[in-house]
Amino acid sequence: MSTQEYRHIVRIVGNDIPGERKMLVGLTQIKGIGYNFATAILDTLKIDSNANIGHLTDENVQAIEKLISNPVEGNFPTWFLNRRKDIETGNDLHLLTSDIPFTLRNDIERERITASWRGYRHLSGLKVRGQRTRTSGRKGGAVGVAKGGMAAPAKKSSDAPAAEAAPAAEAAPAAEAAPAAEAAPAEKKE
Repeated sequence: MSTQEYRHIVRIVGNDIPGERKMLVGLTQIKGIGYNFATAILDTLKIDSNANIGHLTDENVQAIEKLISNPVEGNFPTWFLNRRKDIETGNDLHLLTSDIPFTLRNDIERERITASWRGYRHLSGLKVRGQRTRTSGRKGGAVGVAKGGMAAPAKKSSDAPAAEAAPAAEAAPAAEAAPAAEAAPAEKKE
């Protein structure tokens, strides 16, 4: 593809990408660039998507970085971007790498402060987008009703001295009757 030597690591937009990766797969390793966006970048720059990323020239890397950092100048449609009509600036943006979780945290914090319904749902750890929560979205804690009579069985003390074993043997018939009496009310719990 080029007369330049093969590079084992290519740095694009602050990400180190192994040179043996294919172009398409290598670009998708950058957070904020998916399969479709990587395909569109390679088609726009007319770069073979099946070639290894280690064969890129410096000019190709700079062209890719320029297109990634400002896709609107590359005539990408606005629906292709991952942050349209930013609340703070009003511009159409495409976020990359660490900007994505930072912006997401800021959005959630703004919703909490304004006490919007979405903010309340985020505070409670519930689903935000109108999904049902009767059966799904259960995390933590026990689900369902504990069954009665399934408690751990009482331990029989076999390692007690012989003098204490005789009174325990006399109390055994009374102890066997007591759990049966306790089990009956527990089964009615349903």
